[in-house]
Formats: sequence, C-alpha cells, structure tokens
Amino acid sequence: MLNRRTLRIKVMQALYAYQQAIGSDASLALDRIADAFAPDLNSPEPQDRKVLKGQQKMAEVIFKDWLKTGEEPEPLDDKEVNDAVQDAIKYYKKAKAKDGTFFGGQMVHAAESIHDQYIHLLNLPTALLQVFEEEKNRESRRYTAPKEQRLDTTRLEENQVLQKLAENKQLLDLTIRRTLHWGGEDEMEALRRAWRNEIRNDAELQSYLAAPAGSYAEDQEMVKHLYKEYVFKGEALPAWLEEDDLNWEENRSVVKNLVMKTLKMLDEQADENLELMSLSANWQEDKEFAEALYKQTMEADEQYEKLIADSVQNWDVERVALTDKIILKMALCEMHSFRAIPVKVTINEYIEISKNYSTPKSKQFVNGILDKLAQDLTASGAIRKSGRGLLDNQ
Repeated sequence: MLNRRTLRIKVMQALYAYQQAIGSDASLALDRIADAFAPDLNSPEPQDRKVLKGQQKMAEVIFKDWLKTGEEPEPLDDKEVNDAVQDAIKYYKKAKAKDGTFFGGQMVHAAESIHDQYIHLLNLPTALLQVFEEEKNRESRRYTAPKEQRLDTTRLEENQVLQKLAENKQLLDLTIRRTLHWGGEDEMEALRRAWRNEIRNDAELQSYLAAPAGSYAEDQEMVKHLYKEYVFKGEALPAWLEEDDLNWEENRSVVKNLVMKTLKMLDEQADENLELMSLSANWQEDKEFAEALYKQTMEADEQYEKLIADSVQNWDVERVALTDKIILKMALCEMHSFRAIPVKVTINEYIEISKNYSTPKSKQFVNGILDKLAQDLTASGAIRKSGRGLLDNQ
C-alpha cells in the first residue's frame, strides 16, 4: 500500500516542478518588460532607442530586486518604468499562484494514478485471454499447417483465479468508470510480445499447462508466478509500463504490493464481492497530509530559505542543489507544522529520500543541516511536538 515516504516523494517532485515553473514565470515577466520598451516601428514620432533601453534596464533591476526581497518597490518619477514593473509583478504573482494550484493537483493525481495502475494490471489476464483468442483465429484461417504447434492454453484459460478476477464486481465497476481496461494498441502489442517471446517459453508454465487440471492452490501460484516474472520483471511489459508512465519505476513496488496482496486474498472462498485493495489505509487522511505539506512548504519558502542560509556556514545558499533545498524545506515544514510526527522520524525520512533523489553527498549534507536546525529550533521553542509518545519540545 501507499506509504508516507512515497507521498513525501510526490510532494518533493511537485515542489521541484513548481520551482522550475516559477523560474520560467520570472523570465516571462522580464519579457513583458522588454516588450513594453521595444521600439514602436509604427510610431509617427521618432523614438530614442537609448532611452528605451535605459528604461528597460531600470525596470528589470527593480523587478529582480522585488523578486529577491519581496519588498514593494518605491515609485520612480518615470511613470512608464513604474507601469512596466507593476505589470510584470502582477503577471508573475498570477502565474505563480496558478502554478502552485496546478502542481498541487498534479501531485494528488500522481498518487491516485498508482491505484489506477493497480486496477489496470488486474485486467491483464482478460487481455491475455484475448491474445490466446487471436492466435486461435489466425490458426483457423491457415491453409497450411503452422511451423510450430500452438501451445495448448486450455488450463490457463480455465484458471479459477483468473475467472474470479474477471468476475469481481468492484474490478468491473472501477474498470468501466475509470476506463482502465486493456485496449490500446501499444499495450496489447507489448502483451503479445511478452507472450510470444517470454511467457510461452516459461518452463513452469509449460509444466502447468501439460498437467491435468489440479488444485485451486496451483492455479493461484501460477497467476502469482506470471505477474512476478513477466509484469514486474521480464522485458516487454515492464518496458511498456515504464514508457507509458514516467513514474513507473518509483511506483512499481507499491503497485506490486497491491497486486500480490490481492492475488493472495483471492482464495478458494473468495467470491465476486471480494473488496479490492485501497490505495492506503486512510487515503483521505494521507491526501490531506500531502496537500498540507505541499502548501505549507510552498508558503513558508522564504522563511525556510533564510533558516537554511543561516545554518550553512561558509557556503552560498544559492549553490545548494535545488533538490537538497526542497528536501530541507519539507523537513523544516514537518518539524514546525506536523506536531504528531517525531523529529527523528522526519530527519530519517528525508535522509532516505536524499539518498535516491539527490547528489551522492546529499545524505551527509541533509543529515548535518537538519540535525543542527532541529537542535536550534527545539531549544528556541520553534518546534513543539505533542501526541502519543511525545512530549512538547522533545
């Protein structure tokens, strides 16, 4: 199931995308200033290009200073410069707010898409049966005997676990409502390649197909085997899944956990009313955690930037990797705003994230900075923890 670390990673990615976007917003705001002082080729009166260039540079300096300090610029005697600066500021603020909302929504969608991928993969057996049907139809149209005899897939077609999956009411309902069946040509072709080049040659499958009908447990183990070896490993299907979903590699373990637990639950007593796995034990609560972490980290960006700058001795904060800064800011937000999460848990979580998503030296850097900040902020009373097993300022 989806855990809090995966949610933290989704928040980190959303904040990274947001930071990249507002950098572009600033560039576009500067372009508006440049356009405001571009020579008007249709003007009936001659324009002094040097004056226009000077006005442009002055407006750019004022706007950049506002970006850095956040302080409202003092108006100049030049109304055109003032207007250009205010237009750029207004544009930037609007674009920044829009991006903040957009990437927050994308973050939630990225997390919820994990459950969609789980449902989608539960429909794979039905698609595989379609591949078998295609093979039979091709053979029936042949005028000559095939070079290689078709593998008798009857036992797999009659597999009781696959039948229970196909008949599950919740799976059918979610598949229809979210359009999660296998029908795209690219994914079906990936499945055909997987069958032709990998699955049909599997010794364990061939042994299973050659044996007479066996127990329910044997059917269950074969389905688990196919998923483990050719969906979450293998070549054709994993390659397609990674191409179709840029986040597949990081989501794979969560999806695998959901699928394999579902197959385990599909015991002989299970019927069509079996309830499928949820994204998490309490998705609404987890969703609120992720949204709050994203929003509060974003809103307190300048405050956390200053805390990091003050704690990085002999090092320009601008030279700190963006991913490291986002990780540090998220950790600071958790320490400040999420009183039920112990400081040590927060630090350990972000150290682990830094190992996989930042530079080789980030682990030590993040650990050192967070350790120092946690001690300083706890001593000053800025961090107060309360809840089960926690004491204020501990």
